[in-house]
Parts: sequence; C-alpha cells; structure tokens
Amino acid sequence: MEQRTEQIDGILGKIEVFRQNHSRIVAGGKTVHIDPFRFDSESKDADFILITHDHHDHFSPADIERVANAKTVLVVPENMLAKAAAVENLVSKTVAVKPGEKYVVDGLEFETVPAYNVGKPFHPKSAGWVGYVLNVDGARVYVAGDTDATAEAENVKCDIALLPIGGTYTMNAKQAAGLANKIIPAAVIPVHYGGLVGREKDGFDFEKQVEGGIKVVFKIRF
Repeated sequence: MEQRTEQIDGILGKIEVFRQNHSRIVAGGKTVHIDPFRFDSESKDADFILITHDHHDHFSPADIERVANAKTVLVVPENMLAKAAAVENLVSKTVAVKPGEKYVVDGLEFETVPAYNVGKPFHPKSAGWVGYVLNVDGARVYVAGDTDATAEAENVKCDIALLPIGGTYTMNAKQAAGLANKIIPAAVIPVHYGGLVGREKDGFDFEKQVEGGIKVVFKIRF
C-alpha cells in the first residue's frame, strides 16, 4: 500500500493544471497537453495535444501554437476534424477519436469517455465529445472534460481524476464530489473553476464533500 501511495504521489508531481481544463502531464519521456488555454509561455514542448471538445476555452488555436512543434500529435473528437484543419500546419498529424474507445497513438495509451451534460444544452451527447483516461506510468489518469456525472463517468476506473467543479456548463462542487465518491480514485484534482466559471472557494467546498480516503490535490492556477 505504501509503495502504491508513493507511485500515485510521484505521478501527481508530473501533473500541472493551468487555467480551465488545461493540464500538462509529463510521463514516460512524453509531454501531453490537454485543452491548452491562456497559456503564459511558448513552451513548444507538446508530444501530444488532446482536445476534449471545440468550445473556445478548450480548443484555442493560439494556445495550440504556443505548445506545439513539428512532431506534435493532435488528438480531437471526430466531429472536430474540420475545425482542427485550422491548426494542421502546427502539428505533425491529427488523429480523430470517438467516445468509448481504446487507442494507442505513437506509444500513448488512452481511452475515451463520453463527456456531456444531463439536463443542460451546452454539451450534448450527440456531439461525440470526450474525456480521456491516460495510462501514465502504470496508473490511470482520468481527465473528464466538460461533463456532468453521467453513467459513463460513474463507471470509470482510475487512480487519479481531474474533475470539473465550476457548475453552469459542468458539474458543480457537490456533484463532482459525488462522482469522486462513486469512482473512488486514490487522488482527485478539481479543475474548471475560479476563472470563466465558478469561484476560487469552490475547490474548498469540493474538498469538504469528498469522502475520506480520497486525496484532494489543488493544482489549478488562477
């Protein structure tokens, strides 16, 4: 158990969260950016860029340009291929994915999870948008994207979960805590709050409602 805790802590140290849903994961010698948005530097370090859906705070061509290089692989939901053409000159190739599938792309192993709203119109299930479960150094890291606590999300098996908590377009703090308590990751990182939606205090509201045994880790930069 202690060895597993050390492994999870080590992987947590390789995850950064910037604004909204923008995270960077460095593992296995590869750098993965998910939904780069309002990034402050031109890192040009992305081996992979994974996009969850096409809203402007998740698919930002200007921010893709800041992190992409000539070898970068761009991964997008299938219905985004036309939009992704706007940045095809910035990456080596674009790979389209569907919800509920398993993929190995240039050595990166991941699964896609449907990401959508229940009772809200902003992210319809029919759009085919996704969250990702990445295999990171032997652990499963779930980056949920903009979603509610759907049946598919409740069935995710993961060690670390990045869950949106800002409400309006996604789960709020209470709903996200309920999802965390259902899937029981070793650690959970709240995202998508304190900026365009939600308040900085939402993170603490979320933490109070997550059950014991699940480590809540704050990483987002405001």
